[in-house]
Amino acid sequence: MKKTFLLFSITLLASVALAQYQLPGLSYSYKALEPYIDSTTMYIHYNNHHGAYTKNLNDALAKYPELQKKPLAELFANMDQVPADIKVSVRNNGGGVYNHVLFWELLTPASKSKITPFVEQELIKSFGTVDKFKEAFEKAAATRFGSGWAWLVKDKAGKYRIISTPNQDNPLMSVIDVNGQPVLALDVWEHAYYLKYQSKRADYIKNFWNIVNWNKVEELMKK
Repeated sequence: MKKTFLLFSITLLASVALAQYQLPGLSYSYKALEPYIDSTTMYIHYNNHHGAYTKNLNDALAKYPELQKKPLAELFANMDQVPADIKVSVRNNGGGVYNHVLFWELLTPASKSKITPFVEQELIKSFGTVDKFKEAFEKAAATRFGSGWAWLVKDKAGKYRIISTPNQDNPLMSVIDVNGQPVLALDVWEHAYYLKYQSKRADYIKNFWNIVNWNKVEELMKK
């Protein structure tokens, strides 16, 4: 099985070597997030799932070279202008690329996961306490039916809001009701947790707090 995954990943990486979008380098090893996210899940999630979104997005955009020059955020903000024959692919695979690049940056080994004073104060101002924020975020993640994401978003008015989106949609997309800067994200697709947690999504969500890169959250809050 591991050999199959490795061969698939090598083929996938080679096929996108000269394409616009490529898998980003991780700042930690596959096993660095254990015991909260296991190394096998990380390997498959990063190489196979994120890798497939990357290849599919590059394939779709290859038909329209002028769109290759535009950042994903611009395409997301103007989904009505994306050609009809690739709109679904840009939404699904483009979302998969953007969401996962951000997600990897929002994770860090448990030894480095410590909430910063700035983030703590921002959450207290918006939600009353950090615990109340976590409770609301966990609810959004747990109640997302099927596959999707939970988000902390800073909207255009500077207000922090917790939302969830289906599939690979994100708060930058014009087709989403609540738009704004993603500040924190949690992938609740089954491929993100099922090998370790099976049907216990709630346990996966709880353990997420042990590996949040709060420095990245602060960076995005100040963006």
